[in-house]
Amino acid sequence: MRISYLRRVMNTTRQIGPTRPDSPNRELVALPTRASDVRVLLIADIPTYAHLMREMLAPAKGTKFVVEWADSLNTGLEGALRGQIDIILLDLALSASQGLESFMKARAVTPNIPIIVLSGLDDEELAVRAVHEGAQDYLVKGEIDRHLLVRSIRYAIERKRVEVALVQTQETYRNIFENTVEGIFQTTPDGKYISANKALARIYGYTSAQDLIASVTDIGRKLYVEPTRRAQFIELMEKHDVVTDFESQVFQKDGTIIWISENVRAVRSPSGNLQFYEGTVENITERKRSEEKVRNSEALYHSLVENLPQNIFRKDLSEQFTFANQLFCRTLGRPLEEILGKTDFDFFPATLAAKYQKDDQSIMETGKLFETIEEHQLPGGEKIYVNVVKTPLYDAKGQIIGLQGIFWDITERRRAEETVKKATIELTRSREELRLRNDQMEEDLRMAREIQQAFLPQQYPSFPKSVPVEESALRFVHRYFPTGAVGGDFFNVRALSDTKAGIFICDVMGHGVRSALVTAIVRALVEELTPEATDPGELLGQVNKDLRAILKQSGTPLFTTAFYLIIDLTTHDVTFANAGHPRPMILHRESRKAEFLCNTHRKSDPALGLFDAPTYSCSRCSVQPGDTIILFTDGFFDVERDGELLSPEWLAEEIERRAELPTATLFDTLLILLKEWSGGSEFADDVCIIGIDVIK
Repeated sequence: MRISYLRRVMNTTRQIGPTRPDSPNRELVALPTRASDVRVLLIADIPTYAHLMREMLAPAKGTKFVVEWADSLNTGLEGALRGQIDIILLDLALSASQGLESFMKARAVTPNIPIIVLSGLDDEELAVRAVHEGAQDYLVKGEIDRHLLVRSIRYAIERKRVEVALVQTQETYRNIFENTVEGIFQTTPDGKYISANKALARIYGYTSAQDLIASVTDIGRKLYVEPTRRAQFIELMEKHDVVTDFESQVFQKDGTIIWISENVRAVRSPSGNLQFYEGTVENITERKRSEEKVRNSEALYHSLVENLPQNIFRKDLSEQFTFANQLFCRTLGRPLEEILGKTDFDFFPATLAAKYQKDDQSIMETGKLFETIEEHQLPGGEKIYVNVVKTPLYDAKGQIIGLQGIFWDITERRRAEETVKKATIELTRSREELRLRNDQMEEDLRMAREIQQAFLPQQYPSFPKSVPVEESALRFVHRYFPTGAVGGDFFNVRALSDTKAGIFICDVMGHGVRSALVTAIVRALVEELTPEATDPGELLGQVNKDLRAILKQSGTPLFTTAFYLIIDLTTHDVTFANAGHPRPMILHRESRKAEFLCNTHRKSDPALGLFDAPTYSCSRCSVQPGDTIILFTDGFFDVERDGELLSPEWLAEEIERRAELPTATLFDTLLILLKEWSGGSEFADDVCIIGIDVIK
């Protein structure tokens, strides 16, 4: 269901800075090319919120969202580096880091994965900062619905695809200039360029040497990322008159940060006075990235082998240990320094050691993988069964230089096999009992559906009460289709007097039994309050108060959108209040125009169950005989057409196009359209629509 209508934080286009010919290569992530199988990484440390997001991204026709959840930033980023993640949903309210700190770290680690920021604050300044820093979108958690979330994810991936395509195009252009010469320059001691060649201009991202010289008039402030770097350079030059391999991070013209290496000498007059500096610049960004990748790779390897629940070791050609992880050290009961350089004969009985080395020699001679299950004796004498896998190690020339072994204890597994056999017998016995319970559960759901259907009006009141239904001043039509056995939509029509009617409609978040139970609660509250409520805003406020109290006790993270209106046939006035619900419409059949019922302040008040004491404003409009008031839940337009979700505006257009049809025929025609666009399958959400024809 729709949780709320998100107000977009900003409507600007973030320009992607051009990649110059001499900029470093970038490693690009393949983004999905179709609407299905989107892998979403949610980083949020609140399990209930992760569950909520998974429900909102439940599979829909044409789209399959595979949601992976991480409860911390580091865990999530490790997962993003290991897996093929298409998009990251990042909660800024992580306990370990706050605000944009977590986003900046995520963007640095996963620069090529689109990131949507989630925040509990509707903070425009924060949103603008997040987008300017590279976030694809900024969503306020309390205002997210499935429609908005799916659309935001799709747009974010598409924008990232455009960025990647642009970078790839620019990289093609960059390759033309790969063999250009180094940048050459002369500068004054106070940081102004005297001269610069084209290569230097390209390195710094300027269109020409003249552009560079005119733009960078203070090298220390304009060029170096580290504010004190120019001062450090000057200090070295004063001491030695020469600086070699002076590595720094600098800003390119568009703000991109790169690494450079400078070789510079001081040029002095015959009298020894410093005249200027001259030297060369090399772009070493790729080398720095490669060094970082090597460091990261080594760190990742050691992190893996030290945290895997297997014993891992390496040996050289002479059978001496050259590496052992901590688990292997604990297995042998020795520190690493007492293992390195030793052989199997230093730790195991001679018979076992000889067998181990015989297996090792075969591996290093044949280059084949060796796997077996064997008996292993610990230094303390205890015998266990282990699964052993040994593989040869190669050097850069492809020569075998040793082997790597991995083994793990399977003694418990063998014992467990017998337990599994016994459990299988017990499982077989319980299958029949489980089947019977499933049958009973299905019967219970069928009964629950029948009860819920009975909640809906079976017949409508007449206005005035004394006349037959066909002569009533108000006539009602509805269509209701839950997506499952039970649904989360509900409506009710009450005669408040012979000239006043109260119509209530609501939509509980989600589907299934939990939503149906909350629906029943809301129905009971409305039934109790409607006779006494003459102000729609007061009724919604009281329902919210009672529902909030119930949900707090149960801990159920569900809330409800609702709309309540009162039609007064004496004055032909309609008073209404809205709690986050899709706006109903009045169809003026004479003019064939559908008008949305908007609050006086033009903003939707919060859904029921979100806050303790919100104010629900009461608004007013008028109707005339021949008008039709149409109320609906968002399931009526939560359908994809040509890859886009429908909207209330679509519904208004279709209603206007068929304004001459009777209300029942109009509703049936709209449902046929929705069925066709859904491919004849079930609707993704509960569908409910009510029409009130004003006759007199």
